[in-house]
Amino acid sequence: MQTEPALSLVGQEYEVEIGPVAHGGHCLARNEAGQVLFVRHALPGERVVARVTEGEEGARYLRADAVRVLTASKDRVEAPCPFAGPGRCGGCDWQHAAPGAQRRLKAAVLTEQLARLAGLTPQEAGWDGTVEPAPGDKVAKGEVPAWRTRVQYAVDAEGRAGLRRHRSHDVEVIDHCMIAAPEVSELGVEARQWPQIASVEAIAATGSNDRQVVLTPRPGGRLPIVELDRPVSVLRIGERDQAVHRVHGRDFVRERAAGRTWRVGEGGFWQVHRQAADLLVEAVMRGLMPRKGDMALDLYCGVGLFAGALAERVGEQGAVLGIESGRRAVQDARHNLQDLPRVRVEQGKVDHVLPRTGITEADLVVLDPPRTGARRTVVDHVAGLRPRRIAYVACDPAALARDLAYFAEAGYRPVTLRAFDLFPMTHHMECVAILAPVKKGS
Repeated sequence: MQTEPALSLVGQEYEVEIGPVAHGGHCLARNEAGQVLFVRHALPGERVVARVTEGEEGARYLRADAVRVLTASKDRVEAPCPFAGPGRCGGCDWQHAAPGAQRRLKAAVLTEQLARLAGLTPQEAGWDGTVEPAPGDKVAKGEVPAWRTRVQYAVDAEGRAGLRRHRSHDVEVIDHCMIAAPEVSELGVEARQWPQIASVEAIAATGSNDRQVVLTPRPGGRLPIVELDRPVSVLRIGERDQAVHRVHGRDFVRERAAGRTWRVGEGGFWQVHRQAADLLVEAVMRGLMPRKGDMALDLYCGVGLFAGALAERVGEQGAVLGIESGRRAVQDARHNLQDLPRVRVEQGKVDHVLPRTGITEADLVVLDPPRTGARRTVVDHVAGLRPRRIAYVACDPAALARDLAYFAEAGYRPVTLRAFDLFPMTHHMECVAILAPVKKGS
């Protein structure tokens, strides 16, 4: 027996009171039928007209945009970016919130995730409840820090560069991204036509003049001649193998952080905020307090940022092992750390490689996993090494909280936690948790 399809509620409008912020750049509300709405472009305590963007009758929840504000929060500002707002660019979540309010919203999200997934209060997590701005990012209402050194532009059918709309493949054509670092903006990507190209990633290194664009052609598309406003290396994504190939210039950029120069190849991972690498290294090293002769692990080590900082502190009598799954990242890490003979970098997934190393104990461990977190298998193995301290670097508060719960079961608790607003105007944040073994009887 066939059932009637559920009636779509897209376009339906509800007048609602906005409740608390939720993880993901929206706030919670309920319509008259009791359905939960995840509402973007709203702030806690406001009364708004919310227009449904996704969902149907009987669904557990609906997604919606606040299209009219009836009662505004004192934290609301007019979005500085002309491309922000309902149905527009999806890159920023909090353009309509004052900078200090954005950090308070992020603190509320982290507090809720810790409580719900790890059973921890801020005090129990060793956190003072604040989200710290990067130096220079504490701007006044109506101002936007230009922090993003890597921007992924989408290209529409007419060859115009822009950014994706929220949860959509549609392109919002722009002439300037306010959060892009000046070194990205000065390339002039938005002012050019990109025929037969699907996306353009623009990269501006910190501490060097290296600039790079990574082009993804449309199926069957050919590369245009790339002429930008600054010298730039060009790479492309292969249609068949989806690998990164050099077109001209270097296939890497040189980043500067923690007193060293880092080669980052083929559009590889590097923190997008210009100050993030230095801030995170400082937080990790302050929390771990490495000693001469320590044995340390850097898991998900990328191009070796934390491994290098550890190696310089544990000295010639110490040792550092890095593990990273990306082939090119491992090549770069080995190049970057070649002057530190006590460092070894292995390639492979952490949950596969770590058990095969034969290592049965370690003094210190750094984990900087992807957004999904380290997960129980890796957490259990790390705890089994009985390190003196563990530094967990997290870009997702939910994954952090879940893994802290696993660590608690394995006998480790956070002694300090710091949160950094390294993604202003968005809902994202970066956290550094320092864990230590639970003392018997405590």
